[in-house]
Amino acid sequence: MKRVAVRVLTSLIVMLLTLPAWGGDKEKDQETVKNATTVLQDMLSSKAVPADLLAKADCVIVLPSVKKFGLGVGGSGGRGPISCRSGKNFEGKWSAPAMLTVGGVSAGLQVGGSSSDFVLLVMTEKAVNTILDQKTKLGTDATAAAGPSGATTGSPVGGDVLTYGRAKGLFAGVSLGGASLEADNDANKRTYGKPITVRDIVRGNAVKTPAGQHELITLLDNKAGKHRVE
Repeated sequence: MKRVAVRVLTSLIVMLLTLPAWGGDKEKDQETVKNATTVLQDMLSSKAVPADLLAKADCVIVLPSVKKFGLGVGGSGGRGPISCRSGKNFEGKWSAPAMLTVGGVSAGLQVGGSSSDFVLLVMTEKAVNTILDQKTKLGTDATAAAGPSGATTGSPVGGDVLTYGRAKGLFAGVSLGGASLEADNDANKRTYGKPITVRDIVRGNAVKTPAGQHELITLLDNKAGKHRVE
C-alpha cells in the first residue's frame, strides 16, 4: 500500500508540474511568447548566438522555462513559439508565431523546480519540413548540434538544428539529441480562433501576428531581417 501511495503522489506531482508548462489559457500563451522574447533578446545581447548564424536560419524556436521532473520520475516538459521566414526560399520577413511543445530534454536541466531556456536555429529546409509536418525527435528525424558562440563564425557549421541553452543565467551551446518537438494544437487554436496547422501559420501566411505577440517578430525583423545565404 505504501508503494502504491508513493506512486500516486508522484503522478500527482508530475501532473501539477506539467499543467503550468503545457496547459493554460490565452493569457498564458501570450506570457510564454513574452518570456520567449526576453530569452531571445538576452541571447542576442550577450552574443551567445553569432549574428551571422541567426541571419542564416530559416526558422527560430524559443523554449523558455523547460522543466525537468524530479523524484525519480524523469522526463521534462515545456513549450515555446516557432517563427519562420516567409517566401519560397525563406527570403522574406518572419512569420506569425506558432506554439510547439517539447519533451525528453535532458541537457542543461536541473532536477526539481528549476528550469532552463533553449533557443533552436533551424538551418535547413529539410529540418523545417520535418518539424512542421510531424512529431520530431532531434538527433533522429533531424540532426541537432550544439551551436557555436561568439560574435561571428568563420567556418561552416554542421547540423540541421543548432541548439543553445541557458541554465542559472548562463548561455551555452548544448546538444538536444533525443528531445521531441510537436505542435501545441490547443494553444494555436486559442491564439488564432480556429483549428490551424503550424505549417499554415509559419509558412502558409494564413494568419497575422496576434496582439500581444508582436515583440518577438519585431525583434527578429530588427536583428535578423535579411536572410543570409551561403
